Amino acid sequence: MARATLSTHVLDTTNGVPAAGVEVALYRDGTLAAKGTTGTDGRLAKLGEEHEPGTYRLVFDVGAYFRSRQLDTFFGSVTLEVRLRDGHQHIPLLVSRYGVVSYLGS
Repeated sequence: MARATLSTHVLDTTNGVPAAGVEVALYRDGTLAAKGTTGTDGRLAKLGEEHEPGTYRLVFDVGAYFRSRQLDTFFGSVTLEVRLRDGHQHIPLLVSRYGVVSYLGS
């Protein structure tokens, strides 16, 4: 059976730095499938092990990240609904205190 793997990279565009220490959770059908925390480079190279292809929710706790830096933010968290396919997917998140952008990376 084919499997999917997932990585992410969070960039703090308010301060122009990698967003270290952002907690990231992956859910499928309301059940936690994997979780992790971005490193000093803002990357989470491997979110869980291999996953079955399908629809997942990827949740970034950006509110806690900005609060830990004594910054007010509009977002408590950012949730992306994604369809994981066979192979590897990389999903970057660019976040500021008042805006977000994401895309399917390579």
